[in-house]
Amino acid sequence: MPPPPRPAGRPANPVIPGFHPDPSVCRVGDDYYLACSSFEYFPGVPLFHSRDLVHWTQIGNVLDRPEQLRLPAATPSSAGIYAPTLRHHDGRFHLIVTHCGEGGGNLIVTATDPAGPWSDPVRAPGVPGIDPDLVWEEDGTCWCTVAGVAQVRIDAGTGQTYGAPRPLWSGRPGAKAPEAPHLYRIGAYWYLLIAEGGTERGHAVSIARSRTPTGPFEPCPANPVLTHRGTDHPVQNTGHADLVQGPDGSWWMVLLGVRPGGGTPGWHVLGRETFLTPVTWVDDWPVVGDVSPDLPELPWPLSPGPVEARRDDFECAELRPSWISLRDRPAAHCTTGERPGWLTLRARGGSLDAPDVVFTGRRQQHLACRARVLADPSQGRGGLAVRLDERHHYAIEASGTEVRVLARVGPLSTVVATRPVPAGPLVLTVTITPAPPDAQGPCAGPDVVSLGVEDPGGAFTALAALDGRYLSTEVAGGFTGRVIGMYAAHGAVHFDWFDYEPLDG
Repeated sequence: MPPPPRPAGRPANPVIPGFHPDPSVCRVGDDYYLACSSFEYFPGVPLFHSRDLVHWTQIGNVLDRPEQLRLPAATPSSAGIYAPTLRHHDGRFHLIVTHCGEGGGNLIVTATDPAGPWSDPVRAPGVPGIDPDLVWEEDGTCWCTVAGVAQVRIDAGTGQTYGAPRPLWSGRPGAKAPEAPHLYRIGAYWYLLIAEGGTERGHAVSIARSRTPTGPFEPCPANPVLTHRGTDHPVQNTGHADLVQGPDGSWWMVLLGVRPGGGTPGWHVLGRETFLTPVTWVDDWPVVGDVSPDLPELPWPLSPGPVEARRDDFECAELRPSWISLRDRPAAHCTTGERPGWLTLRARGGSLDAPDVVFTGRRQQHLACRARVLADPSQGRGGLAVRLDERHHYAIEASGTEVRVLARVGPLSTVVATRPVPAGPLVLTVTITPAPPDAQGPCAGPDVVSLGVEDPGGAFTALAALDGRYLSTEVAGGFTGRVIGMYAAHGAVHFDWFDYEPLDG
């Protein structure tokens, strides 16, 4: 059963639900801004604004032009754009990020307005590896720190580096994957915050300090300062954190985590989400609060939550920033201009199995939800899909006078069900609900994905109810979460509206 509704006004974690990993945050005056990884999806790097650290509104995407971000069809799922760091310095926003793919490397973009436009990327070929961070000393010297953990001096305007990267501090002895470094000047010390243990159940946050930004660094005796490994906490994989100070002097941490469900080993299906937790300081070391589904009372008033636009009638020339497409979005294949009030998708790849399939969707952000779309497949074939990657997806597809449910799980692809339908537009539906109470135990899946169609009179027919575990990271691997959206596999398919409805309170 869905969890009971949360009391009105109670702040809740995750503060940005769904596939929003690797958060990086900065504050400018009374405003907070936050960026996340986007991997193989375009536009890249979703950007959010908040006045209270709890309610976040997406105001754009940093890499929203083809000349900023090219993701060829050969870009594998879970490659692409990794781990941005967002900072404000000398009146400008700076974002440094890793492009893992053809023509990639570490890139820097800047803007005076975080809503955009952002500059074309400046490449930083002297910065190795992934997860780059930027920090400035008072005299303007800029340092870039990367996973490993290594550091090099950089000109953030040109991308030029000075000297070879040198090692700093790589976390606890024996801990794997020291990454996601962030360097801060706080009081008398420079603090180096890192993730370690891998981004799975062993994920953790550790910290060290130094009197200078170049070290040597003294590790915190309480490391890791945050981890949920080996616990039954409902939030797992906690790590990849960033610190921010509130206007009242309090400190806060944003981080990624997951909400696994079902039996053993537990499957998380929404991807890694952005959580918030308070930080206090004891003997000049941070003490991290509980990453709870219920946030503590904040020391300032909460702003009104954003009004979520759950239905889109495609009446605007540009898609809302929450819409993401696979690898690119050329107007020849995705447009609202061909038929007014409709989104038209023109096929390129022949199915959801193809890396160049034309697919546009939104992140699944609730453990229970329903998505509906009015589709006109009279000129082609396509439909509504729940996608994790090319090898893991479910779809209800319409073509002429037939609909069918398709399932792809690893090397296996099958038509699950078919049904004749009248010619013309029809409503395709996906409903995702937790596993029923009679399907509990160590082998129970996390949820059920039901796919069906509505007839012209509004009656709904479910064609299939599929186990959601096969669209989870624990099955598919990778770094992303589910995306629910529309696709075209042949010809042109037109979509009049899309509606997304949370069902879990």
